[in-house]
Amino acid sequence: MRELILLRHAHAESPAAGQDDRQRPLSAVGLDEARAAGEWLRAHDLRPDRVLCSPAERTRQTFAALGALDCADVREEEAIYEASPGTLIALADAHGDARRLMLVGHNPGLEQLAALLHSGQTSDYRGMPPSGIAVLEFAAGAAIEPGAARLSRFWWP
Repeated sequence: MRELILLRHAHAESPAAGQDDRQRPLSAVGLDEARAAGEWLRAHDLRPDRVLCSPAERTRQTFAALGALDCADVREEEAIYEASPGTLIALADAHGDARRLMLVGHNPGLEQLAALLHSGQTSDYRGMPPSGIAVLEFAAGAAIEPGAARLSRFWWP
């Protein structure tokens, strides 16, 4: 069994006038959400073998606020920022050696990816709130493709 954990960044501050979207930090609420997400991940022993994180400030802060997940292989991945489901599938495929891969990113890409992998259609999604976590399971050796995953867990603060 192979797992893909999708984590949407926690609640971020609204952009200041002229501020680059990538620089938006988490709000105080977002920090609390991210800490709760980390507690949930540890409580369910969902510790990733590898983490790919968008370079945006709010995603990096979300991952840091999770706390210890005992993952030594954490990589910043530019392609996650504003990624389509197809781009995210290609990233997951490129990291097929990780038994449990976590992507820390943004909507709408993550919620569309969860729906596409589970049901085969991106229009089936209902939203992934800030700090939402979707855990998708794939049969051993199965390709990461539309409809190939089982949504085993979904959590939000």
